[in-house]
Amino acid sequence: FKPNLVQTIEGTPAIIHGGPFANIAHGCNSLMATNTARQLADIVVTEAGFGADLGAEKFMHIKSRKGGFHPDAVVIVATVRALKMHGGIAKDSLGEENPEAVRRGMVNLAKHVDTIRQFGIEPVVALNRFVTDSDAEIGEIMGWTAAAGVQVALTNVWEQGGAGGLELAKLVKQELDRPTNFTPLYDETDSVEEKLQTIVQKVYGGAAIQLTDQAQKQLAELKKYGWDELPICMAKTQYSLSDQPKLLGRPEGFTVTIREIIPK
Repeated sequence: FKPNLVQTIEGTPAIIHGGPFANIAHGCNSLMATNTARQLADIVVTEAGFGADLGAEKFMHIKSRKGGFHPDAVVIVATVRALKMHGGIAKDSLGEENPEAVRRGMVNLAKHVDTIRQFGIEPVVALNRFVTDSDAEIGEIMGWTAAAGVQVALTNVWEQGGAGGLELAKLVKQELDRPTNFTPLYDETDSVEEKLQTIVQKVYGGAAIQLTDQAQKQLAELKKYGWDELPICMAKTQYSLSDQPKLLGRPEGFTVTIREIIPK
């Protein structure tokens, strides 16, 4: 199956090939598509689905490792509405102005920034602005990013097309011109338990893992064939940093239950 070359409405070439959801798979397009693009362009932008806890972690540990390359820059996309949700606001009230909820929800964005920094890359935050966002709400985000030393760009691509993303593009270009110190958080030779523990503690922000009896039996079987020396592709909810969908914000101290360990 060959990658599909298409173009945006402004004529930018785009390669579409694969797109598994990061809550159940690796959340990235195919290596074939990415490597094809890398041979055709100086800068290649690709998506790793959902958040730093899902698509980004798998991009770093699976796709980058197997592709023999590493990201030179990372963009974390944020919205006022999402931060208000992580600040405890119900979905049907997200359109109402609430700077305090944005302030409470910033802990979620802070964890995603922290996760990317652990890989040795300084992220850029793209604040995707909508007409329902107030200046006070945006001010909360700008204040936090300034205090945390995080680069942020307001984007209005949905409204202005490419022109609405120029500020973001300039910040990304600056990061591309700087050296990175990309380092995966675990080695393939680490045990499965060590890899799982690393993901849960460093990426999710949890405390520990717990394997069910079934998972322990499956793990013992994997070790017979040396399959334990492969990267981990964790399937979990996309709604929370934890494995519990209703734990919003930045939960801590939780234990992730590993129900099954299946070779794919």
